[in-house]
Amino acid sequence: MAKPIMQIKGLTKKFGGIVAVNDVSFDVGEREIVAVIGPNGAGKTTLFNLISSILPQTEGEVWFLGEKITGKPLHSLAAKGLTRTFQNLQVFENMTVLENVMLGAHSKIKTNVLSAGFRLKSAKEDDELARTLAEGALQKVGMSAYMNQLAGNLPYGLQKLLELARAIVSEPKLILLDEPMAGLNDGEKAKVADFIVRMKHEGYSFLFVEHDMTTVMKIADKIVVIDFGNKIAEGTPEEIKENPKVIAAYLGEEAV
Repeated sequence: MAKPIMQIKGLTKKFGGIVAVNDVSFDVGEREIVAVIGPNGAGKTTLFNLISSILPQTEGEVWFLGEKITGKPLHSLAAKGLTRTFQNLQVFENMTVLENVMLGAHSKIKTNVLSAGFRLKSAKEDDELARTLAEGALQKVGMSAYMNQLAGNLPYGLQKLLELARAIVSEPKLILLDEPMAGLNDGEKAKVADFIVRMKHEGYSFLFVEHDMTTVMKIADKIVVIDFGNKIAEGTPEEIKENPKVIAAYLGEEAV
């Protein structure tokens, strides 16, 4: 069993009298790909936002590399080795692809506003480091040829890959992906899936929310199933496919 690098313990979120996420717990291990799935409205996105501190939790804790990170702002987590992408693209269209990815390297540089403004030696060194890291990340996602193009001119599938490059540029331990296959055609999905598996073998871990069950069953080491805010199952793809609670949640009780 993979050593856990993230532990989600009893996460709960209440909106007034509505319990959107109810006492959900699971781990993410080293070099592990974990998928969170469930029917529409199951609470997956709310759970993801709790894990990454976009929403404050009502109860529960999130631990990462032995440190409690519950409620810590997302931008501060990058320095600890945790990054995230969003379902809605966060691309700066008037910047080049390379410049977009360089923004993700902020946790690796030490330049402050003053040294950057006066172009001190430290600022130039940080700029070179960010560029080198960004070029490496773009090479890993197969986008080196696009680095000088404006991000806004890229088709949607390449913009998704750009976001993945920005997510890995700081060399994190764990990457949170919010529906990475959304809006992609079959060929683009295959590229993203292959990238995730390759990065796993290089030492990265992934936690992702996804609706594309074909991809989930193909690449996930472990699947956590949420329904009406509750965790109803956890296991390998083979175990999840045969789980009667999961079948009922997706197809209705009569399917069991």
